[in-house]
Amino acid sequence: MDQDEKLSFEDAYKQLTELVKKMESGELPLAASVAAYEQGIKLKAYCEQLLKEAELKIETLKISATEQ
Repeated sequence: MDQDEKLSFEDAYKQLTELVKKMESGELPLAASVAAYEQGIKLKAYCEQLLKEAELKIETLKISATEQ
């Protein structure tokens, strides 16, 4: 997942939605669908990680602001 870790949230999310569209189209062969699903799982986890990190930063900022 090193390649995904260099992506911004927006780029990773865009790739994820494109994979979903391809899979929903039904045009991918089985092997390609499985590979797309695997990549989609990785992208989803990466996006969730970025969102959690952003959430933690926001909470930290809120705490810092109330302490001042």
